[in-house]
Amino acid sequence: MNSLSAKRMQTSTRGFTLVEMVTVILILGILVVGVSSFILFGTRIFVESSSVDQVLSQSRFAVERMTRELRSALPNSLRVNTDSLTYQCIEFVPIEASTTYLTMPIIPAAAASTGIVILDNTASAIRVNQFAWIYPLVDADVYSSARQKRSQVKTIAISDPSFEHQVTLTFTAPTRFAEGSPRQRIYFGTNPVSYCFEKVAASNELQLQRYSSYNFSTIQPKPNMMGVGVLMAQSVANSLTNNTDQPLTLTPSTLVNNAMVHLQPRFNVNGETFQYRHQVQVINVP
Repeated sequence: MNSLSAKRMQTSTRGFTLVEMVTVILILGILVVGVSSFILFGTRIFVESSSVDQVLSQSRFAVERMTRELRSALPNSLRVNTDSLTYQCIEFVPIEASTTYLTMPIIPAAAASTGIVILDNTASAIRVNQFAWIYPLVDADVYSSARQKRSQVKTIAISDPSFEHQVTLTFTAPTRFAEGSPRQRIYFGTNPVSYCFEKVAASNELQLQRYSSYNFSTIQPKPNMMGVGVLMAQSVANSLTNNTDQPLTLTPSTLVNNAMVHLQPRFNVNGETFQYRHQVQVINVP
């Protein structure tokens, strides 16, 4: 009995052989490689999908904001400037308020410093220092003061307490508008806004910048003349040299048609490409 117990104890405490240890190590190594490959593949899928989702959300926001702002542009204020090597910009003046005027200094009347407008819900945003436009027919009417279609508001006052919906506007200088509006419409705004697709240095891609709070200029300014822009979107893959592939195209207004902005920015991320095709109608009835 004693010899049998000793043999059993010797057998049970013998441990693993070298072959068994190598086999286990190989099996564990294969499992680790398989699990790590699965984790790395899943991580790569997550990172790539996150990048695509980020660019998609960013581009959707930029295009939607451009669309909304262009729809509220002052009639005939749109103009496009393209440099085939560096940028393409669209400039316009957002309408901040509009209403009907009752009396205004309009040719052939003498120049005057005041005019009376109707204060209703659409005119509640009239502010001091805004510019007023009457009957702008071309972009020069909007951006050039020499056209006598624009004047700046200095003060706003109720004309008569008994007529609370009538207010008197005082301009910063005596003015005389060149033409009257057939519908007696008057528009108000502050500064131009530009969206520019600009080429990124050392890259074939473009980025979209928004510029505001700069002054009016008779000649459409370049991006470096408009101050610091706000980055709206990246990874734009359009070509500025190819007229059919430019990110935007402007069809000017005519006597019978409104202006039309064709937005077609194409975005590229992780080898995938998606493109927007939007048509924005800009009312040109002044």
